[in-house]
Amino acid sequence: MKKIFPHLLLIAIAATSLLPFLWMVLASFKPLAEVEKLNPMPTLWQPENYRKVFEQVPFARYYFNSVFVAAWVTFLTCLTSAMAGFGFARLQWPGRDKVFQLYLGTMMIPGVVTMIPNYTLMVKLHLLDSYQGLIVPAAFSAFGTFLMRQFLLTIPPALEEAAELDGASPWQVFWDVILPLAKPGLVTLAIFTFMGNYGSFFWPLVMIKSEHLRTLPIGMLFFDSIYGRQTNLIMAASVMNIIPLVILFVTCQRFLVKRIL
Repeated sequence: MKKIFPHLLLIAIAATSLLPFLWMVLASFKPLAEVEKLNPMPTLWQPENYRKVFEQVPFARYYFNSVFVAAWVTFLTCLTSAMAGFGFARLQWPGRDKVFQLYLGTMMIPGVVTMIPNYTLMVKLHLLDSYQGLIVPAAFSAFGTFLMRQFLLTIPPALEEAAELDGASPWQVFWDVILPLAKPGLVTLAIFTFMGNYGSFFWPLVMIKSEHLRTLPIGMLFFDSIYGRQTNLIMAASVMNIIPLVILFVTCQRFLVKRIL
């Protein structure tokens, strides 16, 4: 009984966590009049809600924008974080640890505080209402640098020393020796970065004015208009919105458990 009880408790907690997602899926098939009712099951199944989402807004374009921006941010963040982590973990230069501590201290600054300076900088660089304005500010991460630095510190220095004895330059050591060994850390950082940027709301809301550049979180606002809230369509859009994240989690959870935990 003592062994069964923890499993039953975990099952109950998991079931409780899944209830909001189950309600969202069921509500996406309901007519608007039934969404607010306590009955969880639709009395009239309405799968055309998913088709209406694409008819009322350019949902496919929003989908592409979110995935495109998140993918570029993930690639650039992994690249810049790996290079910065290599510089802080493997290279020796005056004031390295002090600079790292200062850079790490930026994680304590709320994003809302830096939004206005970032916006001002984007105005001066003429990057408003563009993909570059969404991608460039998010391409550098103090958390990513910290994560990669800590991971690179675990790589034996003997590998680096052997490459240097063979005449490898610092760039060759980074690209040919260190980076292949850092794949577990890079994949972990890529997962966190993609999930965080894919659902970004405030920065795209500030930066984007053109409809063809809107991302999913911004595009879904148009189902809540002066004509009323179309909750059933919001739920249908939300189900389609989380599909890439579910796929990412299912395909990478084994990697996270084995390589990180």
